Amino acid sequence: MSRVVTVREHDSLAGSGLDDEDLDELRYFARDVLKRVDGNMAASSYVGMVTTGRGTVLEILPKIDLDGLGDNPLERTRRVFLEMLRSWRGLPAQVAYSDIRSMSRFPMLDAFVRQFLRMLAPIARNGLARRYVNVEENLRYLRGRIVFGPHLRENASNRTRFYTAHGELSVNRPANRLIRTALNRLAPRISNNTNRQLLHETLAAFEDVPLSADAGADWRAHRIDRSMNHYRPVMQWVGLFLFNRGLATFSGMNRNVSLLFPMEQVFEDFIVDSFRRYQQRYAVVWQGPRRAMASIGDEPVFSTRPDIALRAGGEVRLILDAKWKRVDATTDDLKHGIQQEDVYQLYAYAKRNRCEAVALVYPRNESFRRPLRYRFFDGVRLLAIPFDVAEPKPSVARAIGELEKEADDKPL
Repeated sequence: MSRVVTVREHDSLAGSGLDDEDLDELRYFARDVLKRVDGNMAASSYVGMVTTGRGTVLEILPKIDLDGLGDNPLERTRRVFLEMLRSWRGLPAQVAYSDIRSMSRFPMLDAFVRQFLRMLAPIARNGLARRYVNVEENLRYLRGRIVFGPHLRENASNRTRFYTAHGELSVNRPANRLIRTALNRLAPRISNNTNRQLLHETLAAFEDVPLSADAGADWRAHRIDRSMNHYRPVMQWVGLFLFNRGLATFSGMNRNVSLLFPMEQVFEDFIVDSFRRYQQRYAVVWQGPRRAMASIGDEPVFSTRPDIALRAGGEVRLILDAKWKRVDATTDDLKHGIQQEDVYQLYAYAKRNRCEAVALVYPRNESFRRPLRYRFFDGVRLLAIPFDVAEPKPSVARAIGELEKEADDKPL
């Protein structure tokens, strides 16, 4: 059973429970996943899990401020993160809301393994995809067609045998080999008893499938035809577990299992999905509209692309950019941690789209619970809005209300 060590985003790994051997291995891990703080390694803004060669699982959870007490804070954080992750563009198969509460009890790896095994269950139950392969055998009976060269060589003195070639349905195909390889790689990493039992049962269905001798070659060779559509989401999970496909890929850890999600992107996709799901007043445009800020001759250049544009009546009314950064409204610094380049970018979006109000959307925290209001020199309004990721529906309503109020006010 794997040992699981849990830290939060940006936390130092010193004192986390990782021993020196694990820390030595992680020290050579990718620089954009682990960073250095005061001479110690720390998690960065990638969230998920990393396994070491010794089988230790480092689970990295996002830093989310949750109100109230109640159940286990790590479990609540996992639950909120899994809800956010449902919207992420790189997730191969969406996790049903009904699954999130049960999955959040597990460490991150076991949560995703449970989803993978559930996707595999119909394949294991109903039979693996097969294909015809050409088989040549020296048989006591005639099957298929005789291959005369080998037949004459092998059976010149034995007229009771036939060297034949025939087609045979086989489960030995690239997709099945990749699944078997992924299951084998996951087996020693799983800590949950139910998952271990499910994996053992699933492996039984793949007992006639060999491991991939070259997983990369099998990945390039595998094809999902119309008879295998039920394999498509499964193979996306296989790509994650074997190659980190769809995620950032990191050198030096290919033999292990690592699933790491960029929180900036996860937060952006969650905000977009929340505005689409919880309001009907505006049409939501993701990463658009694209409009050039300048031209050279007749050719447009320096295209703008807002994270979120809210349209009504065919016009862009409000623009938002999502930033997974920590804002502190309690400091004396009037910028409160807001990056100046983000402000410049929002102003360009406002002018190019003729908006009177734009917003930077940040995750809410204990020191940032109310919007910060700024006014540009020409009267355009800028809001910094706290968004409660644990309560997206009321957060959307509050954000739209604040923006509409600012847009309706006349510039001073």
